[in-house]
Amino acid sequence: MIIRELRADEYHLLKEFTYHAIFIRDGEPPAPLTVLDDPHIKVFYENFGKSDDNAIAAFINGEPVGAVWTRIIDGEVKGFGNIDSTTPEFGISLLKEYRGLGIGTKLMQAMLELLRQKGYKRTSLAVQKDNYAVKMYQNVGLVIIEELDEEYLLVCEL
Repeated sequence: MIIRELRADEYHLLKEFTYHAIFIRDGEPPAPLTVLDDPHIKVFYENFGKSDDNAIAAFINGEPVGAVWTRIIDGEVKGFGNIDSTTPEFGISLLKEYRGLGIGTKLMQAMLELLRQKGYKRTSLAVQKDNYAVKMYQNVGLVIIEELDEEYLLVCEL
């Protein structure tokens, strides 16, 4: 497995990984692809590559199997884990067959280190309360700062 920053010509992968990041509970059907047109979803991948955008991916045998990306989402439409206009918000996704193997933890650790190197003070994300990834987020240093109806808002001080 190779973990590295995405190149600009690979940013298109984030649209697909955004789709795979949508949490689907066991037994529920997958979301329709049209969910990617929702403005609250599009903010995670549309026009990616601005100065505050960062993306790292995991590749196995040259194929992308997971990605983690951050961006500051400060427009009219916010992300789900937005806390302010200076804190990058996480997106993370693994292809289903690669979940539970520690790849997500390695991606998160790599991104947290990259954000530290770039001088960010903290980062955030939102996750459904019953998402299996909550424990992993906490294990890499994110802390629940707010409990919403269905989600937790988490922050990592860098």
